[in-house]
Amino acid sequence: MSLLSRFGALRRLDWSLFAVTILLTAFGLAALYSVTINVENPSYDQFLSQATFAIVGIAIMLAIAILDYRVWWNSAWPLYILGILLLLAVLFFGETIRGTRGWFVIFGRTFQPVEFVRIFLVLAMARFFASRDIGQGTMKTIIWSGLMVALYVGLLALEPEFGYSAVLMGAWLVLLFFQRIPRWQFALVILGFMAAMVFSWFFVLEDYQKARVLTFLSPEQDQLGDGYNVTQSIVAVGSGQLFGRGLGLGPQSQLNFLPEQATDFIFAAIAEELGFVGAMLVIGAFSILFFRILAIIRRSRDMYTTYLLTGLLLLLFLQTFINIGMNLGLLPVTGIPLPFVSSGGSALLANFFILGILQSISMRQPANANS
Repeated sequence: MSLLSRFGALRRLDWSLFAVTILLTAFGLAALYSVTINVENPSYDQFLSQATFAIVGIAIMLAIAILDYRVWWNSAWPLYILGILLLLAVLFFGETIRGTRGWFVIFGRTFQPVEFVRIFLVLAMARFFASRDIGQGTMKTIIWSGLMVALYVGLLALEPEFGYSAVLMGAWLVLLFFQRIPRWQFALVILGFMAAMVFSWFFVLEDYQKARVLTFLSPEQDQLGDGYNVTQSIVAVGSGQLFGRGLGLGPQSQLNFLPEQATDFIFAAIAEELGFVGAMLVIGAFSILFFRILAIIRRSRDMYTTYLLTGLLLLLFLQTFINIGMNLGLLPVTGIPLPFVSSGGSALLANFFILGILQSISMRQPANANS
């Protein structure tokens, strides 16, 4: 296919999918701008940086969309190995930020490799599961796929990074379920997962990570200590009421009572300044995003495409679910950003990378099957 033909194919972009991600990115930029305007000597560097990453991300999305998504079948294992090398490299040469050794600093910019590594794992799992006959799942399939995920999760645990570990484990369990393995085998997997959680509690988790779980169960017991973040987030969400305090007028956000308001707790900042209506707009936009991906999955013509789409959907959905859940005090604080909304260059670029793969698949589905 000529280069001109490839660019011509962009006319078949899923514009609904594209528009909703731009809307979510705009929500994030508005929230990021609002937390800087009412402070003494405001700096717009973070806002401008995020806007620049958004533009670069859109360019990456278009470039990936032009590629035939089947190229990822041949690239899956090399990228999986690259992911291992990146996770090893960050352990030895990375920078520690907020207690996690998970960032490279390149020319003064931070880069978190796990944002792309999670995509590499999904690409590898999609190829692995698609090469197995559906309904013929065996313990061998469980063990090998489990080792694939365990290697990544183990390296992430050394950082330590447990938020994305939970996302990857969750994605693996759902994809494994689609293999239609016998129920007793799946029950063994769940039991093993629970045993691993108990083991991690006693021998892996640091004290501050245990405190986050205990704080989730009872945040009011230590409102000025480990429960501070959750407490302030709940207060911020509640204070927004129906229509919010207005952009730049949220007392929790503007007076820095709400921690990490541009990243981990940006949903709480939006809820405070735009109220219940603004929060529901964000949730509604994510709902449209997920339903559009489900529509693409329903049009899938082979198991590889189905597994790939499902894995990418799970990355976005689980990350969204966990982030909003911790903002509402319904889940432990994990430090996972809200896709397309939270500030963070590497996260935004990786999410547009995912969007590019989704668009590539959608563009190559039968035109008369559009929904």
